Amino acid sequence: MRMIPRLIYQDVLNALHRQAAVGLLGPRQVGKTTLALSLSKNFKTIYLDLETLRDRNKLLDPEIFLNQYDDHLVILDEIHRMPEIFLELRGIIDQGRRKGNRTGRFLILGSASVDLLQQSGESLAGRIEYVNLTPLNLSEISDDSKELIKLWNRGGFPESFLAESDRDSYEYRSNMLKTYLSRDIQQFGVRIPTNTLEQLWIMLAHCQGQLLNVSKLASALSMSTTSINRYIDLFVGLLLIRKLYPFHANLKKRLVKSSKIYIRDCGLLHALLGIEDFNQLSGHPVVGASWEGQVIENILGVMPKGMRASFYRSAGGAEIDLIIEMLGTNKTWALEIKRSSTPKVSKGFHIACEDVNPERAFILVFGKGHYKITDKVEAIGLAEFLKLLKSCE
Repeated sequence: MRMIPRLIYQDVLNALHRQAAVGLLGPRQVGKTTLALSLSKNFKTIYLDLETLRDRNKLLDPEIFLNQYDDHLVILDEIHRMPEIFLELRGIIDQGRRKGNRTGRFLILGSASVDLLQQSGESLAGRIEYVNLTPLNLSEISDDSKELIKLWNRGGFPESFLAESDRDSYEYRSNMLKTYLSRDIQQFGVRIPTNTLEQLWIMLAHCQGQLLNVSKLASALSMSTTSINRYIDLFVGLLLIRKLYPFHANLKKRLVKSSKIYIRDCGLLHALLGIEDFNQLSGHPVVGASWEGQVIENILGVMPKGMRASFYRSAGGAEIDLIIEMLGTNKTWALEIKRSSTPKVSKGFHIACEDVNPERAFILVFGKGHYKITDKVEAIGLAEFLKLLKSCE
């Protein structure tokens, strides 16, 4: 199986040269361990897999063990299995700083968001820098149309994308879903039958790209809205689901206040819905929302720091699929996502742009190219848009 260089390799390396600890966060099987081990060639390294009892036992007295390796980069994989280690790391890092060992001490790998990890363990605020590893992005593979469709169909988990066949990829993702439901999610204290959690996940897949209606989900599953919100927040914390929040501005419009919901990886979305290949996807009702989610995840995966993403929808139906705000400036980009190579500007997008008044407005098309549709609206392919966005760093 071929190796695909990851865009954030240099970001993680730079962070290790700035800070004592770096947290590399991303969903399970996204390639965190592979990336960490490839980084280890730059350091004297010791690797501990906290999934194993043997390595957890080494840290029964972490100060004694880790002080033997104060000149090493210590990689701690699956950190959520030992959240109590955060408190010990805080003291070890402070002790090392007093000795002059200020950077490159720990690389912490986690399959959950910062918020979820901090619920489980002591905060390392001021001592750690976090870097997110997402599934594969179009910028990391060829922008050939067949590769784009393969990425969309199979999703961005490396083993799924690189599988020998669509069938192998689908089976990999199906087994991955079972592992999440039967083991991984349970590790975070969920006390809900696996089949109920699976039903919720499938229902959320059917809601791809729609406004989140918690009351409707609660009614269908005979659960409280409080419970549904808690489980959705857990999916969000495990980096499996994205809530895209609505745009807020001082406009004289009545705006939608609910979030939109997306299964973050389209490969997992398709596995949840039983979609095995592109032929089935093309005729499925979710195809448009699936493409929208694929585009949004690719964009947010390369979006530079200092930008914020949201969507716009007024009570009257004017809509912008994605708004990118460049914080600290008045610059805003508006994006309508089309699964077409011959785009037309919709009335709703035109009205929404009059409301928001973005600096630039784009119709993202399925294919390649970058050209003007009107004086105010540009058509652009996903690969070209990702390059344009990265040039804003």
